[in-house]
Amino acid sequence: MSNHGHRGNNATALTLILPAIALLGFFFVWPIVLSCYFSLTDMTLSGSRAVRYHFVGFENFKHLFADPLFRTSCANTLIFLALSAIIGQLALGFIVALIMRGKRRWFRSAVGITVIAGWITPEVIVAICWVAFLSREGSVNAMLMGAGILEGPISWLISFPMASVVFANIWHGTAFSMIQFQAALDSIPTSVEEAAEIDGASGFRRLWGITIPMVKGTIMTDSILITLKTLGVFGLIYAMTGGGPGTKTTTLSVYMYKQAFSSYQMGYGTAIALVLLLLGVILSLCYMRVSKTPL
Repeated sequence: MSNHGHRGNNATALTLILPAIALLGFFFVWPIVLSCYFSLTDMTLSGSRAVRYHFVGFENFKHLFADPLFRTSCANTLIFLALSAIIGQLALGFIVALIMRGKRRWFRSAVGITVIAGWITPEVIVAICWVAFLSREGSVNAMLMGAGILEGPISWLISFPMASVVFANIWHGTAFSMIQFQAALDSIPTSVEEAAEIDGASGFRRLWGITIPMVKGTIMTDSILITLKTLGVFGLIYAMTGGGPGTKTTTLSVYMYKQAFSSYQMGYGTAIALVLLLLGVILSLCYMRVSKTPL
């Protein structure tokens, strides 16, 4: 084919992907560029600096890393992420999918509908349900006192605030992991596991040596997706605890909101948002690096 033909094909291909490039640039790249710029300013939500803000360089980030509340928010974020995403949604989603594997259709449908019902429920509705569930007059205290485990009611959102939001987020998001793992497990040829069973491999050895390696890609993908989603969880925590009591459930997303929209420090809040974005990128790269390591 002549050079003219190659150039024509390249031009046609470029023309076809230009709309996608334009959409990505407008809805993804441009907001990031604006966020980077605003994080270097003293922009406020109201007042004179909402319009006539000034470039302050890295002053927001210097103040941020010297702020004890920022360090507390980072610690809370990592705890919330580890417990509700990795240990909670990832592990529980895999276990539920494993239990459902090979079961009768009615059983898979009943469990699937039950779990997915929590996933499709809006965050604020989930938060309201869990606030009622964990209140002093709620179902948790009623069941535990009825079983004789508790002598009196507990204010779970005050006594165990992080555990409360963690359980609520696990209940809300486990279905996403379950659906991914269910599809991955169903794609594993039964002949492979049957051959291992004939060779005398125990259930745990088949799980560790065959099942997990064959769904390793799904584990990595699910880890990245639920990590990014959990890092951005705001409505659930804010509606349940408002980041309290004190700062016990103040994650980076809640801290960012309070600085940007309660304290009106948009530049400072945008700086926190960029740190949150960077944390998500770093964790995603770590997952990808670990996924290349043989089990």
